[in-house]
Amino acid sequence: MTRAAVIGGGAMGRLHARVYRELPDVQLVGVSDIEPAAVQAVAEAYSAEAFSDHRRLLDRLSPTVVTVATPTSSHHRVVMDAIAAGAHVLVEKPIASTLAEAEEMIAAAAAAGVVLMVGHIERYNTAVLELRRQLEQGVLGRVFQINARRLGPFPSRILDVGVVIDLATHDLDVMRFLTKSEGVRAYAETRRRFHTSQEDQLTGLVTFENEMVGSLDINWLTPTKIREISVTGERGMFQVDYLMQDLYFFENAQAAGERWDAIQVLRGVNEGAMTRFALAKKEPLRTELETFIRAAGGDRVEDAVTGQDGLEALRLALALVESGRTNQPVELAR
Repeated sequence: MTRAAVIGGGAMGRLHARVYRELPDVQLVGVSDIEPAAVQAVAEAYSAEAFSDHRRLLDRLSPTVVTVATPTSSHHRVVMDAIAAGAHVLVEKPIASTLAEAEEMIAAAAAAGVVLMVGHIERYNTAVLELRRQLEQGVLGRVFQINARRLGPFPSRILDVGVVIDLATHDLDVMRFLTKSEGVRAYAETRRRFHTSQEDQLTGLVTFENEMVGSLDINWLTPTKIREISVTGERGMFQVDYLMQDLYFFENAQAAGERWDAIQVLRGVNEGAMTRFALAKKEPLRTELETFIRAAGGDRVEDAVTGQDGLEALRLALALVESGRTNQPVELAR
């Protein structure tokens, strides 16, 4: 039986507690939060022991696996405590506030021989997984660009980071996941409209090693949630609706039926057929935590989002923040 604990009793912590409670062969033993009312509510809802101090939870319960769903500014301290206690850790994205903190967390987990995963949950979205499979099969031919839109109202739960670190990290990670390529240059225009201390609007560009260009339209200004990403290539365009887990393919009629050796001489793009994939949908968080449990149990899990993945997404996000501040492109050193 895997003993699980959740540190952080907010919205995401509560979701993690629920899924742990539902998983077979997993026992949710404890939850921790500095707000007594929040932690008590989660503990009572999912039959776990409540703690106001995460270190006391770690010391008394010795959990096998721990989710860290606290504010970003505390990720480093809490994760390091969990690693020191011998627990495998899944930390909600972003991995940390700084690259130095992320690197120290990764090194500590490696030295302790424990798993460090990062909660980039869109990796486990059914539509994203199918899109990755389609791209690996070469359905699009050469990939030209990826466009991400992640819009919605300002979440009162976020106080310590801006929209780039909190939201854009989702799509930056998905871009890396789909293209299997790293970002080399970033440019951004950022604005602070309503947020009192951080940017709440991003229009950004990232150029990847394979010359694919990623664009991001991210904000906390839109009174409805929009979560979508599209990938355009020689043979058409794929579009993902993250919220509905829907995947569409819009065919380039000019490329329909063409041999691979002939596609290089195509002269244009015309509207073709549209296909909506019939996918067996599953809650991404459940898939993520099942992956985490398998990795913590010693299985070799290729779809685990590693600490290094979290570090690279944070590196890109921080480059966009810097570019928005300086109004200059940022080259990413490797």
